[in-house]
Amino acid sequence: MTSKMVAYGCGMITITIKGISKEAHRELKRRAVTHGRSLNTEAIAVLESSVRSTPADSSAVIQRAREFRNSLKFRVTAADLKRFKEKGRA
Repeated sequence: MTSKMVAYGCGMITITIKGISKEAHRELKRRAVTHGRSLNTEAIAVLESSVRSTPADSSAVIQRAREFRNSLKFRVTAADLKRFKEKGRA
């Protein structure tokens, strides 16, 4: 990318990341393959996701889960879960 691209309103900015660990690099490459992206595109997606995300409101998540559970017409018990696991469905 050249400075002309930025000057003409393309809005692309280039950064260099130095000192990334081998493990982080390996994981980023693995994620890129999983998502069908280039390493650069995956790095951009991870960065954009991290700077745009807001911390989850755990009490709101729990409240929504309770409301959903209460809206169901059935209940799943611990015995049900055990039976599902034994049948290979969980």
